[in-house]
Amino acid sequence: MKSPLLTLPGAVPAEGVDEGVAAHYGDLFREQRALADGTGFVDLSHRGVVTVTGDDRLSWLHLLLTQHVSDLPTGEATEALVLSAHGHVEHALYLVDDGTTVWIHVEPGTQESLIAYLESMKFFYRVEVADSTADFAVVHLPAGSIAEVPEGVVVRETPYGRDLFLPRADLESYAEKAAAGPPAGILAYEALRVEHHRPRLGFETDHRTIPHELGWIGTAVHLQKGCYRGQETVARVQNLGKPPRRLVFLHLDGSEVHLPPHGTEIHLADEGPDGRKIGFITTSVRHHELGPVALALVKRNVAVDARLVAGETAAAQEVVVEP
Repeated sequence: MKSPLLTLPGAVPAEGVDEGVAAHYGDLFREQRALADGTGFVDLSHRGVVTVTGDDRLSWLHLLLTQHVSDLPTGEATEALVLSAHGHVEHALYLVDDGTTVWIHVEPGTQESLIAYLESMKFFYRVEVADSTADFAVVHLPAGSIAEVPEGVVVRETPYGRDLFLPRADLESYAEKAAAGPPAGILAYEALRVEHHRPRLGFETDHRTIPHELGWIGTAVHLQKGCYRGQETVARVQNLGKPPRRLVFLHLDGSEVHLPPHGTEIHLADEGPDGRKIGFITTSVRHHELGPVALALVKRNVAVDARLVAGETAAAQEVVVEP
C-alpha cells in the first residue's frame, strides 16, 4: 500500500520490499539522530497487520508459534516465529494481546501466506483470523518518546520503542498534528535496527535459516515449550549440535563510496575476493555515529578476530551470536 505520507515535504520513496513508504525525508542522519534521541516517528504502514480473535486465540497460537503465549499478559509485547517442519524460519511475528484480540505485524506482503497457514490449522478452535492491513497502519515511536498515543490505539511496547496499530484513515492526520515530532524514513529505522543487531525476515534469513543463527533464541523462541512445528530441530541444535552459521556485526571501510548490497559475498581478507566464500552481507547501512556498518551471516567456524572483506570492502567483525 502506498502511504499518504509520501506527499510530505522532502519524502523520497523507498524501493524493494519497503516500497510504499518513505526511505527518508531529505536528511538521513538528522532523522537517525532524532530517533536515537527519542523524537519523531516512523511510517511502517506498508507492513502487514493480522488480527486473531476468539476465546482460544492464545492457547491456539501457543501450539503454532515458537514463543510461549498461552498466558501472555494483556498489553505485554512479544515476538515469535513460524517454522517449517525442518525448523527453518518461515515467518516472524511481532505481537501483543489487548485482552480480546491478538494484534500482529509482519513483513510487507507476507500476511497472506501467514493467514493461509493459520487458517489451515484452525480445526475446532474458537478463533477468527483476519487480514487487517487495509484498516490499520503500523507507526513506530522510538524508545524514550514522550509523544501521546491517540485514545483507543493498541500499542506494542518494547525496549526499542512503541509500535502503534493506528487506524489507517487517521495516518495522515496523525502526521499533520506532529504530536510525535517530525517523520523519519525507513532508512533511519533500519540503521538503528542494524546497530541493535536485530534480525529481519527476508534480510537476515534465507530458505535454510534456523533461529539459533540469528540470536532469536530467547527473544522469539521459548526453549521450555514444545508442540510446535519445527520444535525438534530447535531442541536438537540447542542440546546436541551447533548452528552452521552465525550473525555478525561488521564495521565497513568508510573510504568506499558504495555500500555492499544484500548478498555480497564475504571472504577472509588473507585470501581476498578469489578465496572461498565464508558468508554474505544481509543488511548494510550508513549510521550517523558508527559510519558504514552491516549485519552478515558467516560460517560458524570463522575466527571471531578474522579480518574479512565484503566484495572489495574491508570489514571488521563484532560477535553477535557466539560461535
